[in-house]
Amino acid sequence: MRFFHLSLTCMLLFLSAHCFAQKAVVRGVVRGTTDGEILIGATVAVPALNLGTITNENGSYTLTLPAGEHEVHASYLGYASHTRQVRITDTEQQQRLNFSLEPTNTELREVQVETNTLRQKLNDTRMSVERLTAREAKLLPALFGEVDLVKVLQLKPGVQSGGEGTSGLYVRGGGPDQNLVLLDDAVIYNPSHLFGFFSVFNPDAVESVELYKGGFPAQYGGRLSSVMEVKLNDGNNQGVRANGGLGLIASRLTVDGPIIKDKLRFVVSGRRTYADIFTRQINRLSEGKEDYSPIPDYYFYDLNAKLTYKLGRNDELSLSGYYGRDFFGFNDDDFKFGFDWGNTMGTLRWRHKFNNSLYATSSVQTTRYQYSIKNEIDVFNLSLTSAVRDYTFKTDFDLFLKGGHSVKFGAMATHHHFTVGRLSFQASDSTLNLGAGTTYSGVEFGAYASDDYQVNARLSVNYGLRLSGFRSDTTYIAFEPRTAVKYNLNESTSVKASFASMKQYIHLVSNSGASLPTDVWYPSTAGVAPQRSQQVAAGFSKLFGRGRYLLTNEVYYKWMRNQLDFRDGANLFVNDSLQKEFLFGLGRSYGNEIYLEKIKGKTTGWVGYTLSWTYRKFDGSNDLDDINDGNWFPTRYDRRHDLSLVLLHQLNKRLSLTGSFVFSSGNPYSIPVARMAFQDVEGKGTSIVPIYEDRNSYRLSSYHRLDLSAVLKLRPKRGEADLTFSVYNAYNRRNPYFVYFDQVKDKERRDVVRFQAKQVSLFPIIPSVTYNFKF
Repeated sequence: MRFFHLSLTCMLLFLSAHCFAQKAVVRGVVRGTTDGEILIGATVAVPALNLGTITNENGSYTLTLPAGEHEVHASYLGYASHTRQVRITDTEQQQRLNFSLEPTNTELREVQVETNTLRQKLNDTRMSVERLTAREAKLLPALFGEVDLVKVLQLKPGVQSGGEGTSGLYVRGGGPDQNLVLLDDAVIYNPSHLFGFFSVFNPDAVESVELYKGGFPAQYGGRLSSVMEVKLNDGNNQGVRANGGLGLIASRLTVDGPIIKDKLRFVVSGRRTYADIFTRQINRLSEGKEDYSPIPDYYFYDLNAKLTYKLGRNDELSLSGYYGRDFFGFNDDDFKFGFDWGNTMGTLRWRHKFNNSLYATSSVQTTRYQYSIKNEIDVFNLSLTSAVRDYTFKTDFDLFLKGGHSVKFGAMATHHHFTVGRLSFQASDSTLNLGAGTTYSGVEFGAYASDDYQVNARLSVNYGLRLSGFRSDTTYIAFEPRTAVKYNLNESTSVKASFASMKQYIHLVSNSGASLPTDVWYPSTAGVAPQRSQQVAAGFSKLFGRGRYLLTNEVYYKWMRNQLDFRDGANLFVNDSLQKEFLFGLGRSYGNEIYLEKIKGKTTGWVGYTLSWTYRKFDGSNDLDDINDGNWFPTRYDRRHDLSLVLLHQLNKRLSLTGSFVFSSGNPYSIPVARMAFQDVEGKGTSIVPIYEDRNSYRLSSYHRLDLSAVLKLRPKRGEADLTFSVYNAYNRRNPYFVYFDQVKDKERRDVVRFQAKQVSLFPIIPSVTYNFKF
């Protein structure tokens, strides 16, 4: 009933706002002159009025202006800024103002760390949003020289990694399955390569990345903690070009250009590691030796492709796809083991312009995530697979109305098909063939409407409502209200607040004790209710130092219900009643995020600090359903302090230096506080049983690391090229990966006298060099 009243209120506000507000509106599209590509996230502002906005996924913007003459300023990273005059004589009038921006020589500007001005961030209604381009990410130090967009996002406040070398995101107390990852609108279920050390996003194929930590717009749903929207390049429309890089463990190549000039363009991007080429050669040379032990085989590759066809003045059709696979294998005479996993996705999208006020984007998507484990022991073959496949249709409308209203509304439906732990066991001579497994299906649907309303020069509001649901063996329906408010106290200070209610209908079942990813996605059913969260956030932004610095401070609190965990000894595979292994509990997370950013001058960068708490509670109907005796306990990704510092300095036109430093509190973990020894009735066969206290009551040592990088621009006869030198973990800090306990025995009696904790570290100091080119 509470949701109904709130929803009704939102709708009444929505209607009344349209009925009584009348203002002048200027709208248009921002494109690049060289390739004709729409520029997503370009800044359009009127500095004299302290007003600004950014272009949407169609390259469109809208501004509400009073009568008079105004200078409208458009800018985008890597392009020359452009200013146009507009004269408004009637407050009922609508005007069209398009921009075409010229690309510039970015040698002096590409050390900037954002795509829009700090003033625009100050005036943006949205809060808890991070935006990044591939151009920015390539300037930062990289592990093994391989640029990773997700790792750069981990340097932002409120975003944490799962541990040393991993690319998983833990956003404001949420787990890795609570992030909605979209690649050209299609869901990516496992955005990781190399067991989580790298993300699946090839930086040469990506245009931009936006990460929402809170204040989620109404068009997004299905996850609790964050939305990461990745946009692929459309390719250029003037001539064929190629760019890529050669690194220590991987090479990449991207080619784009027109097929039919001004009509049809393409982009194809591929990447592959080649460490397996060397390990196979080492195995071949060592085979037959007495102490021969084969090195496991590992490699990954991914491929992105996109076609964009301009059907006419008002229509554009695009087809984009991704295919990526990881392969791990071990092979000797007695035992063969293979493991592979990967994502496949495709999106067919149609953009249509009805008129200057109404745009529509419709798309059909398919996505599939699958992993497979294969063992071959003697004459028996064993395989275990799990998969999820989606088919999605969605349509979104952008409607620009008088009075400062930018309305979005639309709907979507997804058919999910889950394969949970499909087992196959057979003999090589086919005399024995056994199989087992479970499949599920469900339909997820949603509809939404929202309004970004610029009330006046100081106040803007974004409010909306999402109706979501899921149908399997039962039906769930929920209302998810969203709202965000921004108010300018003066020309250099603004305050913001937001609220979002979220539902998650599919759940990740992951064995945390496994050394390999064993991801199983499971739907909501009559016995597994959807996960729920509500988040409130508030903060302020302050611009100072003549517009060179922006300070933001946000506080948040998030409530979570129906959080999943497992009973001890849960069987995650070949289990027809997997949901009986689930435990359901509560979660809460709260904290403070401070962020200081500088984008002008030869030295730029940012510093971010997060103070946060993250807890879970599982208090079941009996002791078997309890965790930690039903008391609150910190999750393994609860970190009290998290600090990141990024500096970029341009020495001259050819050489720039970059450094990043990170510090965080150690991860919580459980250790035995005592051990009890048992013997059999004959006094033999001693067994030692560990005794634990509260869950996650101890912490690993603090984590800190310094990375350094230098980018030297070369002078090839044609095109562009540079050498990127990186040093990961520059002072060789041995950060903890995990801790185990080793038995210390008496040398004479061979009895266990004590247990000694030992730390395992992953990466020492790692230098690397990458050659990047463009022609």
